[in-house]
Amino acid sequence: MKVVLFLISFFCFQIALCQDDYFLGKQYLNDGDFDKAVIFFEKLTKDNPTRNDYAEDLIVCYQQLERYDDAEKLLQQKLTSDRAHPILLVEIGYNYTLQNKPDAAADYYKQALDVIEKNPNFAYSIGSRFQKFTLLDYAEQAFKKGMEVKPELDFNFPLARIYGEQGKIEEMYVSYLALLQNGNASKESILRNIDDFITSDAEAENNIILKRVLLKNAQKDPNILWNELLSWLFVRQKQFKSAFTQEKAIYKRTDESSLSRIEDLGLQALENKDYEIAQELFEFIISNSNDAILKLNAQLHSIDIQLLNADITALNKIETTFDNLLTEYGYRSNTLQLQIAYANFLTFQKNNPEYAVSILKKALELPLNNYGIATLKMALGDILVYDQKFNQALIYFSQIQQELKNDVLGQNARFKVAQTSFYKGDFDWALTQLKVLRSSTSQLIANDAMQLSLLISDNSLEDSTQTALKIYAKADLLAYQNKTKDAIETLEQILKDHKGEKIEDEALLKQGELLEKIKDYDAAKFNYQKIIEFYANDILADDAYFALAQLYEHQFNENEKAKEHYEKIIYNYQDSYYFPIARKNFRILRGDAIE
Repeated sequence: MKVVLFLISFFCFQIALCQDDYFLGKQYLNDGDFDKAVIFFEKLTKDNPTRNDYAEDLIVCYQQLERYDDAEKLLQQKLTSDRAHPILLVEIGYNYTLQNKPDAAADYYKQALDVIEKNPNFAYSIGSRFQKFTLLDYAEQAFKKGMEVKPELDFNFPLARIYGEQGKIEEMYVSYLALLQNGNASKESILRNIDDFITSDAEAENNIILKRVLLKNAQKDPNILWNELLSWLFVRQKQFKSAFTQEKAIYKRTDESSLSRIEDLGLQALENKDYEIAQELFEFIISNSNDAILKLNAQLHSIDIQLLNADITALNKIETTFDNLLTEYGYRSNTLQLQIAYANFLTFQKNNPEYAVSILKKALELPLNNYGIATLKMALGDILVYDQKFNQALIYFSQIQQELKNDVLGQNARFKVAQTSFYKGDFDWALTQLKVLRSSTSQLIANDAMQLSLLISDNSLEDSTQTALKIYAKADLLAYQNKTKDAIETLEQILKDHKGEKIEDEALLKQGELLEKIKDYDAAKFNYQKIIEFYANDILADDAYFALAQLYEHQFNENEKAKEHYEKIIYNYQDSYYFPIARKNFRILRGDAIE
């Protein structure tokens, strides 16, 4: 028994020593101290002749020290073993490549490839070893040969990576799509890889190649996969009309579930302000869907688009549409979006908050969960604020805040408490609420809370009577009530009577945003430029730069100037809320591929 324990202890001690040598050797190797590393790996390889990982590290040391003969001797010794792996042929060839002996190297590389002819199961390991040494042409041959000899093997993924590195874009796409067609990869993973090579520019060479490959596949094979991928490409290029064509083809060959794809496309078109196509998409859903909720949502989105440029006649027509929808769908717990949309329309478009309130109060009588109740109360509160019934609105917002304390909806309700208090001139209570929200889990709420908090505190210190702040709060309420021109005129009062005061940049920014709303883009640009000129070191400078960049990009079609202003944010305002989107927009305008 003592002998057994001694042997166990001895072996454990030897293993520990071996591990210590390996860690030290690896550390020296990683640090580039090959003279020291080689000592450890020579000992480890001698003591553990079957450990290939020790031998590989030793070969690396030899090659870094230009001891190529020692490396070859060790490799040849390994090759004579009965269990020798054919990747050793690649290793010996690479050893010759390092010595600038291409003919000798090519001979061993050919031997490695010949092995695949006899046993294609070695194709992956041999191809991967070629890849490791950046011998991409040989790696390509290895993988292709393996698939030729044994067709059930699928090396399209490593082949696609190789083609990408080689700049063989069409071959890369073909390989990725073959993986998808064969069911050996998910569509999401393939699209992530392809996305690295395309941009939003439909005229970019890589985009054109992908479109050509997809169309070629669609002609050969009537699989809706190609329609889905073409639709994805067109969306990536913001060509929503072309994407719609593909989605209609998918719909004709599948069941109604594919209409949800058309809804998603409509929302993307809407987000990108392609209103004409968005309207077509929603009308298609309205005409073809048997799903009541899907159809209702499409009808509501369609109304949103109609409201963008609606005159009195159009507003009356939309009101009739809402009445018909309310008659058709009635009051149900799964159609609250209809009651809320109609109430908002009546309030902010038709100035009829009384009827809007009656609709929402009737909806509150439905059997609803906490979120349904909170959503209705939020909409009610907004309408009561519009009607300047501030105390009633505060009751609803406070109830939501109490019922959903740790939820984003609850945090949003707290912000509305602060905002409503601001409108009614109760700046101290507004500040109390905003201080809590500055650490909100929602970045948007936290950012809004920060800005309103600073507006109140900064301008209360400078002006104890808070005269200018009260005028600003009045203008902000007018803007909320959709009385845009009145709000602009009210802010002008600040710019004339309180010039040079701290609130001036706030008034300039707010007025600029409202001028954009009435499409007076030149006047808006003037406001933003004044902020940059006179308040470049203040907190709203990044807002002004971003607003200007957006104007130059979307209204004036001056992309170079847009890039300049995005760049200002990227380099000078890295803690800005706008930093991520400014960087993304800058890269898109520069023509970078965006993931």
